[in-house]
Amino acid sequence: MFNDKRSKKVILVAHCILNQNTKLDRCAYYPGPIKEATETLLSSGAGMIQMPCPELLTLGLDREVEEGANPTVESEDTRIAARMSEEKAQKICGEIVKNIIFQLEEYRKNGFEIIELVGINGSPTCGVETNWADNREYKGRGIFIEMLVKGFNERGFSVGMKGIKAREPEEAVSRIKQLLSVQ
Repeated sequence: MFNDKRSKKVILVAHCILNQNTKLDRCAYYPGPIKEATETLLSSGAGMIQMPCPELLTLGLDREVEEGANPTVESEDTRIAARMSEEKAQKICGEIVKNIIFQLEEYRKNGFEIIELVGINGSPTCGVETNWADNREYKGRGIFIEMLVKGFNERGFSVGMKGIKAREPEEAVSRIKQLLSVQ
C-alpha cells in the first residue's frame, strides 16, 4: 500500500515552529513560521505533524493574563509552568499525547518511519533539553514533552529529539540537520 511519491517519513514539530502566532505575548520572533527551521524541515522531504499547542488548548491564546497586567516574559513563563502542572492541563496534555500516539501507530503499522521530534527549548511545556520554571531556564524536558516521551516508551517508539529556539536560527538549523543525519 502507498506506492506513490510519498516519502513514508514523518517529523513531529512543536506547534509554534510552524505558527509563531500561538506564542506568549512578546515571544514571537517571526510573523508566521520560524523560517530557517521550517525551510530545513521542508527540504528533508518528510511529512510534518504539527503537534497541538498544549498551552493554547489549556489557557487560550492570551494564556489567561489578567486584563491590564503588564507582566514580564519570565514571570509569565513561570506562571504558565505552574498552570500547566495543574490537573486540567495534565488531562489536556494526556489527551494530546493519546492522539499523537494513535497517529504514530497508524504510520508505523503502514511502514512509515517516524524520524524525529523538534521542540522548543526553554518552553515550560514543549522544551526538549530545557524548560522554564521559577523565573529561569532549567535543564530537562517540558511538561508535555515529558508526558509524550513516557507515551513513546510505553508504545515502543524510538524518536530522536532536539529542541530549538526561534531567536537562534542558525543553531536551530544545525540541530535539525543533526537529527536528520542520524536516520
